[in-house]
Amino acid sequence: MARDLIVIGNWKMYKTSREAADYIEQLLPKIEGNKARVFLAVPFTSIASAAACAKQAKLEIGAQNMNDARDGAFTGEIAALMLKEAGATFVLLGHSERRHIFGESEDLIHRKLARALQDDILPVLCVGETLEEHEAGNMKEVLKRQIESALADVPKEHAGDLILAYEPVWAIGTGKTATPKQAQEAHAFCRECLAEIYGKRKAGQISILYGGSVKPDNAKKLLSEKDIDGVLVGGASLDADTLADIIQHCEGIR
Repeated sequence: MARDLIVIGNWKMYKTSREAADYIEQLLPKIEGNKARVFLAVPFTSIASAAACAKQAKLEIGAQNMNDARDGAFTGEIAALMLKEAGATFVLLGHSERRHIFGESEDLIHRKLARALQDDILPVLCVGETLEEHEAGNMKEVLKRQIESALADVPKEHAGDLILAYEPVWAIGTGKTATPKQAQEAHAFCRECLAEIYGKRKAGQISILYGGSVKPDNAKKLLSEKDIDGVLVGGASLDADTLADIIQHCEGIR
């Protein structure tokens, strides 16, 4: 079964609602007819505006984070059901900035993923090793631990209800990018980990994206690798023309 090619733009803490609407208006004509699935992970305050602009288009709007509870006395937090009501269809979980800047534990990420599945919002699980872990040769150990902890007790029938994103922390915002060979090795290992949990057939259906200083000039080579099913784009996604260029590289890949 062929997996979808997916491009996710992660705006991080950029763009107001008005800027989001202007961006989408610029982007849509540039990607019309493209076969890739295009997602935008926008700030909470821009979800409703972005979702309204993308309503009739082949463009999915999502969030960059959520709480692990359905509701409660958690000042400043936001629940999956609130994201959905605003128009979000997916949520990023376990992004390296959440893990390393905000100290989110693997147990918390697991609880968030379980909540996302319970409340029917698509989780995009981010995993990846730091520079120190990479240089120590611990990539596989880190990826296996992060994947297994996040997916602990997640039923097999939900295996198709998630996307995995490999983002080497040493390549995020640094200008460094894993070579296509390095990225493919990591993606193939991630798929092996998924196969141990869900079986080879189910693992073969899960899209695994690469994130880490993705730009138009490296996207096509990355996307040409067997186990790379798309890209998670950070800084380069803030410009509509640049993201459109990356999306265009999906044409003819599969």
